[in-house]
Amino acid sequence: MDFPQRKRNRLKGYDYSHSGIYFVTICASPRKNVFWIPSELDRLAHTAPTDPVGADIIRPLQAPLSEAGRIVETAILSIAEHYDGVEADHYCIMPDHVHLLLLFEGDIWGKTEAPPLSIVIGSLKRWVSKQLGYSIWQKSFYDHIIRSEKDFHAALHYIERNPAQWQADHGDDIWV
Repeated sequence: MDFPQRKRNRLKGYDYSHSGIYFVTICASPRKNVFWIPSELDRLAHTAPTDPVGADIIRPLQAPLSEAGRIVETAILSIAEHYDGVEADHYCIMPDHVHLLLLFEGDIWGKTEAPPLSIVIGSLKRWVSKQLGYSIWQKSFYDHIIRSEKDFHAALHYIERNPAQWQADHGDDIWV
């Protein structure tokens, strides 16, 4: 029996060990809310638009993170501590997925068998799963290589507006 070939997630021939900015999306499996507290969001479904919380995280006004969401945030904030030259420039924790702009500075990795981006994301996912005692993640992740300032600003705008767009798209049915 021939099984369908899985679509490649990474750009063929691209060396992910080079300096650059990567827009990454990691999804919970099976796309259920695990990162926000549902009872609080029911109350906030008709409230004000997004409000920055801290320097780099954007989420709906006063929408608290669940235990899993707080663990993910801790993992994101500690990336720079574990990987020299890699930092989370901006991020957004949504109910069922996470967006990150990861900045890789300098060619500190050299040649490796596994792309450094995959190592960073894989470590983040494993650490979060270990803290929770179970895995919450879909297999793999989506990435986009930022190639220009315009591309960077588009990704940043997407991250900043995603919580408000989520509420606009889902309204009272925020958990669908």
